[in-house]
Amino acid sequence: MNQPENPTREYLAAPVKKVGAAAWLKDNLFNSWYNSLLTVLTLLALGYIVPPFFKWAFIDSLWNSSADACRDIEGACWSIVPQNIKFIILGFFPEGQEWRPILAMILLLALVIYSKEKSRWNKLLAWMWPVGLIIMGTLMYGGIFGMPVVETDQWSGLPLTMMLSFFGMVMAYPLGVLLALGRQSKMPAIKTLCVVYIEMIRGVPLISLLFMSSIMFPLFLPDGMTIDKVLRAQVAIILFTAAYIAEVVRGGLQAMPRGQYEAADSLGLTYSQTMRLIILPQALKIVIPPTVGILLSAFKDTSLVVIIALYDVLKTTKVTLQNPQWTGYSTEAYVFLAVLYFICCYAMSSYSRRLEKELHTGH
Repeated sequence: MNQPENPTREYLAAPVKKVGAAAWLKDNLFNSWYNSLLTVLTLLALGYIVPPFFKWAFIDSLWNSSADACRDIEGACWSIVPQNIKFIILGFFPEGQEWRPILAMILLLALVIYSKEKSRWNKLLAWMWPVGLIIMGTLMYGGIFGMPVVETDQWSGLPLTMMLSFFGMVMAYPLGVLLALGRQSKMPAIKTLCVVYIEMIRGVPLISLLFMSSIMFPLFLPDGMTIDKVLRAQVAIILFTAAYIAEVVRGGLQAMPRGQYEAADSLGLTYSQTMRLIILPQALKIVIPPTVGILLSAFKDTSLVVIIALYDVLKTTKVTLQNPQWTGYSTEAYVFLAVLYFICCYAMSSYSRRLEKELHTGH
């Protein structure tokens, strides 16, 4: 016998679908009237900009031709890059010796890639870096094993950019940590010196330090004494970057709870043991994002050395554009440089995110 239906029974609606492309579009792009309006306006703007750019960059462009052939097209002349890639990358390094800076860059990249894994941070790696730096310096300068001497005035292009940026970041980081510790020191003399240094350096632009190192500093040297211009620029970059890193690290030190210091005191640890084993590992971990931001800025700021007549990769590109054959193709050349800088910066940023994830302990 069939039971009569209960008139008071409530029927629930089917669950709303939350997966798939339609659901994602609704939740992220069309979840309100103003988001829908912004989405439509953005699509219209992309439709107005992207097709002409794609046509200019890929359809009507030339990739490996002479400069004369580019005069007859309306698209991009990417030929400026392959036709001048040797000078853009290596600059004024002597003819026939180009393998030396190329090998030095490969060695530097190999060390960086090998050092990415946290499991390899040991004494062997600590020895590999100094030995690698000595080998790179020997390759660049020469003077042994039949390699002719190449003065630093001829170091240019991408090798110079990589040297100023990587060496600057590696040397500025420990100096910045020491300055941060000095600023929190209880000894008035050390604290005052660190405060004056940090505030003075942060109060002037990097260009002023480069000018001082290149023009003013040699005036104070004894007669007949000179210091290499590349070395002076390197020191200026290190001193400038270290001041900013010091403030970031100081923020990490201030974030440490007082209990961490008291726990170290209860164990009878000295100041150096407390900082090395307890405080700094935690403080440096939590300031990875702002530290990487400063290091990325330092990497890009190395292009400012063009004002003191150092031919980094930006300067070699400018020299290429001064050639009458390639005048008028600066857009293509600077797009190439932008992609080059983006690849380097994105690689550093990606590694920092991975390192931050590996070191994250949840507390």
